[in-house]
Amino acid sequence: MIIQWSFRDHLKLSGFVLKWMAIGLLLGLTVGTSVAFFLWSLDQVIHIHWENPWLFYFLPLGGLASGLMYHKWGQSVEAGNNLVMEQIHEPGGGIPIRMAPFVLIGTLITHLFGGSAGREGTAVQMGGSLAAWLGRRLQMNPRETRIVLMSGIAAGFGSVFGTPLTGAIFAMEVLAIGKMNYQALIPCLIASIIGDQVTTAWGITHTHYHIEGDLTKLKAEHVTTLDWLLTCKVAIAAIAFGLVSVLFAELTHNLSAMFKRKISSPWLRPVAGGAIIILLVMLTGERDYLGLGVSADPNEPNAVTIQSSFMIGGVARWSWLWKLIFTAVTVSSGFKGGEVTPLFFIGAALGNVMGQILGAPVDLMAGLGFVAVFAGATNTPLACTIMAIELFAPGNGALMSSGFVVYAAVACFLSYFLSGHSSIYHAQKVGNSLVIHSSREPEDQS
Repeated sequence: MIIQWSFRDHLKLSGFVLKWMAIGLLLGLTVGTSVAFFLWSLDQVIHIHWENPWLFYFLPLGGLASGLMYHKWGQSVEAGNNLVMEQIHEPGGGIPIRMAPFVLIGTLITHLFGGSAGREGTAVQMGGSLAAWLGRRLQMNPRETRIVLMSGIAAGFGSVFGTPLTGAIFAMEVLAIGKMNYQALIPCLIASIIGDQVTTAWGITHTHYHIEGDLTKLKAEHVTTLDWLLTCKVAIAAIAFGLVSVLFAELTHNLSAMFKRKISSPWLRPVAGGAIIILLVMLTGERDYLGLGVSADPNEPNAVTIQSSFMIGGVARWSWLWKLIFTAVTVSSGFKGGEVTPLFFIGAALGNVMGQILGAPVDLMAGLGFVAVFAGATNTPLACTIMAIELFAPGNGALMSSGFVVYAAVACFLSYFLSGHSSIYHAQKVGNSLVIHSSREPEDQS
C-alpha cells in the first residue's frame, strides 16, 4: 500500500496556510476599511447629485477634471483593472499606491455628475494597489506577488458587494478563462471574508434583493424533481443573457477604440463622452439610466432601477438596452467606476422582460439575469452562481428548496458559454478554450 501523505509536506502546507491567513487578515482590514470609506463617500456624492439634479449638465466638465487628473499624474494607473490583472499574469512594473486615491476620486466625480458607471472597478483597484504596496513592503517574490494581488481583488470585490465567497472565487476565476489557481484559495477567502466583515463593522450596509413575489412555480416538492418547463425557460433566457453580455463587451471596446482614434487628447475623451450622455438624456427624455441605478432618486420614486426590475411593470421593454448604451459611452470615454453594477441593471431589466415574454416568475428571471449577464461579460460562471446564492437565498428557505441554485447555474453557465471568449477585460487570458479542438490542435492558449 502506497501512502501519499508526507509529514514534511504537511508542515510546509501548514506554514503556508498560517502565513497567508496573517497576510489575508492584514489585507482584509486595510481593504475593508478603504472600501467602507469609498462606499460611504459614494453614498454622499449620489445624494448630492439627487438633491442638485442640475449637476448633470456639468458632466463634461467633470470628465475634463477626471481626464486631466489622470493625464497629468495618473497615466501609469489609467489601465485600471487590466493593470492589476496584467501584473498578476506577469509581475514586473508593479502597481503604484496612487492608483487607490486616483480611482476613488475619479469614481466620485463620475457619480457626482451622473455618469452611468459602477463601483466594483474602484474597489478592485483599491484592493490591488494596497495589496501591491503590502507585497513590496514584505519583499515578496513573483509567485507571492501574484497571490497577494489576487487576494486584494478578492477583498475589494467581496467587501463592495457583501459577497465574500463570490469575491474569493471571482479573484481566481477572472484571470484566465477555464483556469483557476487554487493555491490562492485560502489567501483569497480570508482576505475577502475579513474585508467584508470590516466593511460591515464600519456601519456600511448593502442592498438586499428579494425573489419571493411569485413562488407558485417554485414549490418545495421540486427539491428532487425540477420544474422542467421552468428550466427550459431559464435556458432560453440564458441565450439572451449571453448574447447581451457580448453586445456590451464588444460595444464598449469598439467605442473606446473610436474615442482614441477620433480624439488624440485623452483628457478630452470624457468631455465628449459626457456631452453624448447629455444628448442621450435629451433624446430619451429619461434620467433613469444615469448613475449606479441600484435604487431610485427620492424625487423620482417610479424610476427604473435594479430594485424595480424585480417587480412586474418595473421596467420598460428597452430599459436594458438604454442602460447598456449609457454605460458603454460613459466607461469607454474614460470615466471611472467600472461596469459590473450597470451589468446587474442590464441583466435584471432584461430578465424582467424575458420573464414576461416566457410566462416565468418576473422576480426570479430578474435575479437570474442579474448574475448571468455578469457571468457572460466576465467569464466567471462559478463566481456568479455563488453570488446568486449569497445575494438572493439568505433567509429564503422556499427559494432554496425550489431548485433555485440549479436555475442560477443553468443561467450562468449557458450565458458564459454563449458569450464565447468575449470579455469586458482586455487582460483576461484564455486558459482553456471554450472551442473544442481536434487532437492535432493545442487547447491551452495561456
